[in-house]
Amino acid sequence: MNPATISATATARHLRLSDPDTIVTDFRKAMRRLTSTVSIIATVEDEHYIGMIATTVNSLCADPPAIVACINRSASLFAPLMRCQRFSANLLQARQGSLIPVFSGAEKGSARFQYGSWDVIDGLPCLMDGQATLLCRLDGSMAYGSHVVIVGRIEAARVADPISPLLWQDGHPAASYALT
Repeated sequence: MNPATISATATARHLRLSDPDTIVTDFRKAMRRLTSTVSIIATVEDEHYIGMIATTVNSLCADPPAIVACINRSASLFAPLMRCQRFSANLLQARQGSLIPVFSGAEKGSARFQYGSWDVIDGLPCLMDGQATLLCRLDGSMAYGSHVVIVGRIEAARVADPISPLLWQDGHPAASYALT
């Protein structure tokens, strides 16, 4: 594609360099079009369980098995997770949408774990009927803006069938279906 074609294509799609405020607004609109699996990241400190909803949990690599997650430094989970150095990543099933408000602030602290089917495995709270649970050891981190990108090295994994993850799309819970 030559530069003239690229320029014409970009103009046709209204892609433009913008001022910082417009970039933030356009970025937020763009990210509402990025569908993500809903997870609960959980850890423990002084025998108190701490957990939060996360939609930025992704596979990093299989050798060694690891995930990445982004945690806001102002989240109640952040400091305890950094001290504990271990966490569970609990991927929710489509039918578990009622846990979103609970772990997003409707309940506080350990009271959140009264909702759902939780057990403690190797010292960490694990959602027993989720889509999958990964026990992780903090294996690296990188600060960026208001968040820290954490690398969780997988120590154990449990999965459920059938595959029916709870998704987050355009600011709302959603479900997936296979294309045939």
